[in-house]
Amino acid sequence: MIKKILFIKTDSISIQFFRAIIVGGVATFFDFLFLYLFTDYLKIHYLISAGLSFIIGLTINYFLSKKWIFHKVNFKDGVTEFWIFCVIGIVGLLINELFIWYFTDQLHMYYMFSKVIATFLGFFWNFSARKFFLFR
Repeated sequence: MIKKILFIKTDSISIQFFRAIIVGGVATFFDFLFLYLFTDYLKIHYLISAGLSFIIGLTINYFLSKKWIFHKVNFKDGVTEFWIFCVIGIVGLLINELFIWYFTDQLHMYYMFSKVIATFLGFFWNFSARKFFLFR
């Protein structure tokens, strides 16, 4: 059972969702790490840092998703596939930025806590859109 969950290519949405949580966790770790480093050490405004770190996490997520979560793609052209993944990611970035801004500037939460909420909300968009548009 563990072998099936972790290593065998599958179309099972529940296994793909489980794998997406793991991949999302890895990508989120790097997203948060770079957000913190850019904001607190390089003194970049938190919204710019959030955008930059999101792109790093998105790139990690793309390669891990392609390799481990989804094995069927809708496009034979890898460039087209990557650009659609990026468009989905840009919508995710806008969701991310909106919620980080709202929770930080409007509700006066610490920007890292705002990021936690934004990440959780954005996860469902990203998984659903990637599953529907890219990896059916």
